[in-house]
Amino acid sequence: MKRSSLRTRWLRLSAAVLLLVIVLAVLIFILTAPPERQTWSAALIALLVGLALGAVVLVSHLLFLRSLTGRINTLTEAARRIAEGSYGIQVGKKHEDEIGTLSDTVNEMSARLAGAEKLQSEFISSVSHELRTPLTAITGWSETLMYDEAIRGDSRRGVQIISREASRLTKMVVEMLEFTRIQDGRFNLNVSELDLAAELEDVVFTYGGLLAQDGIELRYTPPEEDVPPILGDGERLKQVLLNILDNAAKYGREGKVVEVALTADAADAVVTVRDYGPGIPENELPFVKQKFYKGSGKERGSGIGLAVCEEIIARHKGTLTVENAPERGVLVTVKLPLAGQSESI
Repeated sequence: MKRSSLRTRWLRLSAAVLLLVIVLAVLIFILTAPPERQTWSAALIALLVGLALGAVVLVSHLLFLRSLTGRINTLTEAARRIAEGSYGIQVGKKHEDEIGTLSDTVNEMSARLAGAEKLQSEFISSVSHELRTPLTAITGWSETLMYDEAIRGDSRRGVQIISREASRLTKMVVEMLEFTRIQDGRFNLNVSELDLAAELEDVVFTYGGLLAQDGIELRYTPPEEDVPPILGDGERLKQVLLNILDNAAKYGREGKVVEVALTADAADAVVTVRDYGPGIPENELPFVKQKFYKGSGKERGSGIGLAVCEEIIARHKGTLTVENAPERGVLVTVKLPLAGQSESI
């Protein structure tokens, strides 16, 4: 059954009260006035008095309804913003009543969430910095040991595993540090006019060889026409593209192919990356870009790589879309406004 809104219910109640007041006024007139005074003019006067009283009641109801719904809508909007991650926002309190008590509760919840978010960010930053030094040592020594021809068989395989896992942990540490910079407001862009086609070709050339070592073919489709320049931070955008390619290789490994293409329309440059893996369960798609979200897949990760990518693209006034491709696999689409179309970043 469809629920009626608070405003609709109050209007119905006000109409009922108005009708009741009119009926009561007429009944009082009939029961109390002497028979000789029960004329049409007197009845009309009684009816007008009832209408006036009912109008007063109706107006008071509507004014109260307007005040109540306005305060509830303010609380609803604040709760929505808190649910989206705007921890710490406060709602103004106007009266010491039930709505005022609810406002106090929302404000306390928001403040506690902000404190928890800050503590989490400080903890991640501290741990990440502490991990960088030993990880650098492990990576360096494992790479050095790989050149030692005396290390063979299972020992060499073990060194390779150490090197690969150290690299994976280093990537996670970098992602966590980027995340804390975003949270603390220390995340900045070095914006200049960029040739996105050249930047993407560098990424494809760099990463294509690495994917080939894992038996994955990277297919790049260049634009048919020259793509106009964009405004952006080249290093940050390379970080986004490498992260997307890494995810495509990691989660779509069984498809053996990753396709990259660059196109442009009147307003945007569009980069698409598609793999041919199993795809993402439909119930998980809305959450894949949320920080610390990990789906049901067997692959491991920090859960913040796409969240950082989303933030970088948003700072460029662009969009990042993740969806399941037709038939199978995942399709990631990055849209970045052309230099002539974008606002200042």
